[in-house]
Amino acid sequence: MTGEKMAVTRRRFLGAMALGGVATTVGMPVAAAAEPEVLGVGDPRYLPLTMRGYNRRFTARPSKIFLPGDAEQVRLAVERSLGEGLTLGVRSGGHCFDDFVDNDRTRSLIDLSKLTGIGWDAGHGAFSVGPGAELSAVYQALHPWNVTLPAGICLAVGIGGHVCGGGYGPLSRSRGLVADHLYGVEVVTANADGTASLVLATRDGPHSDLWWAHTGGGGGNFGIVTRYLFRSPDADGGDPARALPRSPGGMLHGRLLLPVTTEESFVRFLGNYLAFHEQHGAPGDPFAGLYAPLNFRTDVVASAEVLIFFDADAPDARARVDEFVAAITAGVTPGAVVQPIERSSYADTVSKVYYPKGAVYPRVKVKAAYLRKAYDTEQLRALYRHVTNPGVVGESQLEFLPFGGAINAVAPEATAFPARDTMMKMLIHAAWRLPGDDERFLGWAREMYRDVYAGSGGVPVPGAAHGGSYINYPDPDLADPRWNSSGVPWHALYYGGNYARLLEVKQRYDPAGAFQHALSIGRPDWS
Repeated sequence: MTGEKMAVTRRRFLGAMALGGVATTVGMPVAAAAEPEVLGVGDPRYLPLTMRGYNRRFTARPSKIFLPGDAEQVRLAVERSLGEGLTLGVRSGGHCFDDFVDNDRTRSLIDLSKLTGIGWDAGHGAFSVGPGAELSAVYQALHPWNVTLPAGICLAVGIGGHVCGGGYGPLSRSRGLVADHLYGVEVVTANADGTASLVLATRDGPHSDLWWAHTGGGGGNFGIVTRYLFRSPDADGGDPARALPRSPGGMLHGRLLLPVTTEESFVRFLGNYLAFHEQHGAPGDPFAGLYAPLNFRTDVVASAEVLIFFDADAPDARARVDEFVAAITAGVTPGAVVQPIERSSYADTVSKVYYPKGAVYPRVKVKAAYLRKAYDTEQLRALYRHVTNPGVVGESQLEFLPFGGAINAVAPEATAFPARDTMMKMLIHAAWRLPGDDERFLGWAREMYRDVYAGSGGVPVPGAAHGGSYINYPDPDLADPRWNSSGVPWHALYYGGNYARLLEVKQRYDPAGAFQHALSIGRPDWS
């Protein structure tokens, strides 16, 4: 469905309010059939649906694919699957980096691509969004109200799994995580007797523990979310134009390009960049309106690109962009090329500068970590050695994604998302096309990560310098003693002190363990 068809007008929202709380929805049938649609192997739609996942390393071959059109059909799909003894896999946007859905264990694939409704629910005083809606559609639907969610820069990502892991994007340093604005979830849960229930969990109402678990506890752990309700904690729900953060009046945006010709220039440039964000990671910092992700493309000569965004409403925004550029390029030779800084409306920035949907997805391995402090010189040199490895020239990247700011204004236990004192996320994104190259690229990603964290057992053990990892960039290696020799369990890296409470929620709402994947909460085979 095109973005134009997904746009929701102010008039239709007001119509929903007048109807006393029935959400206006876009992209969903008005009256769904009593039973969910089921596809078998011979159906011409079967293969394309199995190929919707982002990572071409993994493909499921389920016995059945369920295509529910509403929450009740999701509930029935879960009951049918459990009744037939079929292991469940659930897909919303399809952007999971690992094999949580696409694996040989998934015998029933519940595909949520029909659940794309977006609207104002006056009964709950919140925006209602279906799990299959892509971020591009969500942004467009909120534009008429001049509000937004601080969600991701990749427009094709589905809201489903994005929210459950926390969700972040270009506005998060000034407006927090997506999960910080989650008011409620409607969830299909699996009971011990094989039946399924539809549960509404809200921040200030029933089942608040289940709501809390969805504010960073990761997707696929507690049930199937059939819709999300968004309202900021400081909003009363009486006015949709005040229910979520205001959109920026405009955005400054530009690019900085830098050929990193020597190890010393790499160390200096990346060191400057990380030091800047360490200095400006506190809530309310004058640079909280800045989001400037950095990526190094793998090549014999590392090539750096910084995509610069700054909230144009912030005081002295243009001067602060110049200050940022000067700080990260100080002493770096040869110098950087800075493309002209432009100002656009927020809507135009989202549609024209945010990342569009890719054409053909690659084979992928990702490894991520949070930084509380900048890397030391030895860690920077280790990164340089791997980024300039001639054996992985191509699509792979080393990325740095700024954190901190408003994200750090929330207590770690207030939501399930624990990383509230970090300033940066590092992402190793190995990407390639041919199955015969798997071991080479897997080895590159794993060895780089191990070398950077050699002083803490090969993983970013939470402490003064490191802050664990991000469950939306899942890496089963963290549960493998071959790659995690720290003695710290995988769940401490993802959930910190929130794991015990998440485990209680898991045991309450999924007592038989119907929802499982490679890093499931409560997996009995891992500590």
